[in-house]
Amino acid sequence: MNTSASLDATQAQERVLGWQTKLHRWAGEDEQKRFDDLFNLLCDPATLLVAWERVKRNRGSKTAGVDGQTRWHVEQRGVETILGGLRQSLKDGSYAPLPVREHEIPKRGSGKVRKLGIPPLRDRIVQMATTLVLEPIWEAEFQPCSYGFRPNRRAQDAIEQVRFFINPPRSYEWAIEGDVEDCFGSIHHGLLLAELRRRVTDKRVLRLIRQFLAAGIMRHGSPTATPSGTPQGANSHRCLRTSPSRCSTAASRTPGTPARHTSASGGWPRATPAIEWSATRTTS
Repeated sequence: MNTSASLDATQAQERVLGWQTKLHRWAGEDEQKRFDDLFNLLCDPATLLVAWERVKRNRGSKTAGVDGQTRWHVEQRGVETILGGLRQSLKDGSYAPLPVREHEIPKRGSGKVRKLGIPPLRDRIVQMATTLVLEPIWEAEFQPCSYGFRPNRRAQDAIEQVRFFINPPRSYEWAIEGDVEDCFGSIHHGLLLAELRRRVTDKRVLRLIRQFLAAGIMRHGSPTATPSGTPQGANSHRCLRTSPSRCSTAASRTPGTPARHTSASGGWPRATPAIEWSATRTTS
């Protein structure tokens, strides 16, 4: 693949979509298939450019992480220069993510706060590139009834599905909602990586994810280690930019979860998250 020539955003998107389609097809055709050469896709200039385009479109691109850099700073220095530097540091192994800046948002009516993580912009680009590579593989495993943090799916789609089933002639009477208690804050790093290794054997990709999990949080100006959990809200709530997808992966393999995906691996043997269930009668 010739990566030396400059790409525009459209060309980059077409290239990335091409290998994403292949990854998704291969993952769907063989549930036991393991992927061992993903890092080169992650570092490809087209992947990094698509990642940047997605990051910059997000409103959070105007919000700085611990390094104080925003979209404006990247564009001032030159997008090609920044992406080239990221690619080089990834390839030579010198890349190291910075701690995530913690920001507390009050929860309406509860008196509690939701802790969100704001990674540096350069880390968001790499996280997004990681998502572009991993998402097609895990998408092949999710159940059709799963709507959380998935591409082209949203909560309103889940509501429409409920409406479909409660109306005649199906006339279902109950809607059951489950909530994983402190999913982001308590997810087990070891189990999470074990689940990723079930499909991904590229040690460079796994190392990169371990780095993000261990990057820590900057809390009130002081760095704090993160032996478990992953920051909620990191890079638009998807995949650390992979954190919610990982949580969805964990939940889909939790024993007792309705309509879960099962495999020969037996799911998650330890540290099962607590799931809070509620039921609502939909008809009288």
